Amino acid sequence: MLMLKMKQKLRYLLQKLGLIEIQTVCFSQEGEDLILEEYFHGVNKGFYIDIGAYHPIRYSNTFKFYLKGWHGINIDARPGSMQNFKKVRPKDINLEIAVGNRSECLKYYMFDEPALNGFSKEISEERDRDFHFNILKTVDINLERLEVILDNFLPENTEIHFLSIDVEGLDYEVLLSNNFNKYRPKMILVETSVISEGLAFDSEINIFLNENGYSLVAKTFRTSFYKLNLC
Repeated sequence: MLMLKMKQKLRYLLQKLGLIEIQTVCFSQEGEDLILEEYFHGVNKGFYIDIGAYHPIRYSNTFKFYLKGWHGINIDARPGSMQNFKKVRPKDINLEIAVGNRSECLKYYMFDEPALNGFSKEISEERDRDFHFNILKTVDINLERLEVILDNFLPENTEIHFLSIDVEGLDYEVLLSNNFNKYRPKMILVETSVISEGLAFDSEINIFLNENGYSLVAKTFRTSFYKLNLC
């Protein structure tokens, strides 16, 4: 109640001074969509790809752009994950597919917190053992390369403005599965598991993206932003 009164008082003072109260809306976990919004300022129509999309709104790096008129491809491996996407974001291409560098079947770990679902045995067992999360079950899911998915679903002559990857430990495998000679997003967001190691310039993800023409330009606690270098 006290907080509400303070907000009302602040709003009154701003109005009295002729100022406008500015409220910034963020849907991402760590403000990633705000960084992207600044980078793509003035771009009214764009295209995104969200791998490990999880939810159409919660922790979404792309929903803010959907509201602005952008569209894209949402991909998540969790069985039934695309039901909500089809309801909330019908103008997007919504795919229930697991992405990896090889066509193989892997065990998918499903938690009581679905945002933690993933294929990494090591990370999943650590979370189940050392944190207040529990593995509910595992299912076997076939992987598909990102290059093949884009060949089949990316609309013809579409420019990819940004690619967001958050697949709980297999982010590097997803990057390896893309054809960077053919598909070159202007910006790539990738979750980095080496939080305690700062920017981790010697990480395999950083080295790989540098070799493919990308430079690290921003970072949140968990996510690194790589910009395509202009020739």
